Amino acid sequence: MKKLLSIVFILACMLCLVACGGNTENVKVTDYTSEIYSDAEIKSAIDVTINYFEKNFDGCTLTEITYLGDDKLDDWQEFAERNSADNVIVLVSSFTVDASGGDGSLNPNSTYTNWKWVLVRSDGGAWKHVDHGY
Repeated sequence: MKKLLSIVFILACMLCLVACGGNTENVKVTDYTSEIYSDAEIKSAIDVTINYFEKNFDGCTLTEITYLGDDKLDDWQEFAERNSADNVIVLVSSFTVDASGGDGSLNPNSTYTNWKWVLVRSDGGAWKHVDHGY
């Protein structure tokens, strides 16, 4: 029974990847350290970002993602303030774009590096994606 459930789970995951827009199948999560956020908090922000990428970046493959770092957060605090949030976290990623150019706003057959993802939250709640780009 466990084997059958495992097979069903794997097939469901594969179906989700096919149905989703962006590809995140082999994304590398680079090591990070933080004295502000726990590993679980950073992983949660990464999960929100990956979910957003899968739904909105058709024709793109996320290759790497990591936390930008504690020392850079002051530069991004205005996003928390603008969104009436307590915390901001910034992730940085790399991804490739296929011949379609994603939604048409990205360069076809290209690689984007140092792409920022800005997320906010209040009262230790769930992270919310509020911006992305360079």
